[in-house]
Amino acid sequence: MKTFSLCAVTMATLAMGVSSVTSAQIAYLGPAGSWTHQACMDLFGEANLVALDRQALFEALRAKTVVKACVPATTSVVGATPYLDDVLALETVYVVGEYPKALGYSLLAKPGARKEDIRTVLAHPVALEEVKPWLDLEMPNVVRQPAASGGAAAKSVAEGAASNVAAMGPPSAARLYGLSSIVNGIEEGPHNTTRWWVLGRALPAPSGHDKTTLLLTVDEAGLQRSLQALAKSAQVLALYERPGKRSLDGHRYVIDVVGHASQPEIARLLEDHAEFRLLGSYPRRY
Repeated sequence: MKTFSLCAVTMATLAMGVSSVTSAQIAYLGPAGSWTHQACMDLFGEANLVALDRQALFEALRAKTVVKACVPATTSVVGATPYLDDVLALETVYVVGEYPKALGYSLLAKPGARKEDIRTVLAHPVALEEVKPWLDLEMPNVVRQPAASGGAAAKSVAEGAASNVAAMGPPSAARLYGLSSIVNGIEEGPHNTTRWWVLGRALPAPSGHDKTTLLLTVDEAGLQRSLQALAKSAQVLALYERPGKRSLDGHRYVIDVVGHASQPEIARLLEDHAEFRLLGSYPRRY
């Protein structure tokens, strides 16, 4: 990996904003060194990746200035991530892929720093929840400070003057920002898995082993009828409630089901029940 050139390009892109992004690029939540950056490299390689902040990433999707984007949707520890509602607000973008990955965080600090020197730990709020058992046991007295992303946390540690501040992030962030990994494999395992969604505009063709994600918007009076129709149409895998934002008896549910949206049962459900909206269909990865 070309550490300094990659980092320079990433920082420059974040500074330039959406207008400088080309439609051939795949956007991820920047800066570089986050788990979303790592997920994109796993999926697509290092070429044509562009780091954007949260607002710029979703603006780029709306403006069609990126071909795809990758965002964390759910985790096994905290459930739905804060980005799920941003995805629901998109009108012409689909979920075209998923990528589950078991995470193992590293404690990243300036070279020479020791674990016992650390007084503050920076990490994304979701990461802080995922590593909480380890921190409670190993570093119960450190200040836990939220950051916009794992990459932002590592960047802040690298650029800061203090040597008693560390970040929680992927090992790749250490290489990007010249930090040392004091401890590796923190809370690593299948219990700590994040699922990313790949967002795009063209649904992939059926693969024979697919998953479809739906959004159900319904009030309490119609909920049972909608769930009965869903149960007749597909096998439900997961259901996440999201704020209705209109009234106390209005609800929204993100629902994963087995199969592709082109299958007759699911297609008929979408045609006959306007309360269901197709969010995406894609090859099932787990």
